[in-house]
Amino acid sequence: MTRTAEAPVGTGRGVAVEFRALRRSYGATHALDGLDLALRPGELLALLGPSGCGKTTALRLLAGFDSPTSGQVLIGDRDVTGVPAAKRDTGMVFQAYSLFPTMTAAENVAFGLRMRRVGAAERTRRAAELLEVVGLGNRAGSYPHEMSGGQQQRVALARALAVSPSVLLLDEPLSALDARVRVQLRDEIRRVQLAEGITTLFVTHDQAEALAVADRVAVLNAGKLEQVGTPQEVYGSPATDFVAEFVGTTNHVPAADGRITPGAPTLQVRPEGLAVGTPDGLAATVLTSTFLGPVTRLVLTTEVGELVVDATSRPGLPGIGDTTTVALTQ
Repeated sequence: MTRTAEAPVGTGRGVAVEFRALRRSYGATHALDGLDLALRPGELLALLGPSGCGKTTALRLLAGFDSPTSGQVLIGDRDVTGVPAAKRDTGMVFQAYSLFPTMTAAENVAFGLRMRRVGAAERTRRAAELLEVVGLGNRAGSYPHEMSGGQQQRVALARALAVSPSVLLLDEPLSALDARVRVQLRDEIRRVQLAEGITTLFVTHDQAEALAVADRVAVLNAGKLEQVGTPQEVYGSPATDFVAEFVGTTNHVPAADGRITPGAPTLQVRPEGLAVGTPDGLAATVLTSTFLGPVTRLVLTTEVGELVVDATSRPGLPGIGDTTTVALTQ
């Protein structure tokens, strides 16, 4: 197996990644406005935010597809701010599968190794190994048009991992898939990422996706970092009103002494933090009821405004038009 000095095959070991005071401006528009963010070796960090918040810009700057207006990008202890994309030792999976249509799954996976002049036997071995890892060992000879969207994205993931990059970049990789396949592949990505021990930046606008897959979540808004923390911290203890509203559903509930009290200071309360049918609760009427499996989401009208409650699905829950009560669960 031969390797070129210009484009070495990576080690696959997790490395630290850091954005230092990173700015990217397009005229008067600041896509990133002084981003300071560090990824720990081997962790999966989800960069979460609405469209236009700067998350894809950050990923492109890390990949080397764009250059910052100011600031630095570091991979390991190496400043790669001015280093071309081909020399950054990163692997990338896009929203669109971007497979070569005239190549088989195995040939697509082996492509990066061939560009790095890795020998044919090693290319074949590595491609077969990674197709097994992503559950497609029996589809090595299939062409993209013969595979489903989820299978194609698995091939794209295997291709990104084939060169054992130091950093894996995932740019909305699941948004083109249907809901069932999206959940399956989300779990598969996490399994493979943990097995490979690779530092991963996962860009998404889907809060449920970010909370489910990440070690930590970084929430961006208008080019600025709002909060970084574990999924539990970001969901349970939002640092700003924006995080509270964007990551999950939030009620603004006036409360005092553990009770909903009109005119009292307002608390941010998640839907599961409220209960219906309590004897000492506030009077409410059910506007809508949505069955979600384990829970049923109720929208209630009350004298303090509309409240959203996630109640355990069970017989006897109030239905649309019913009167009930609502209270804090703690």
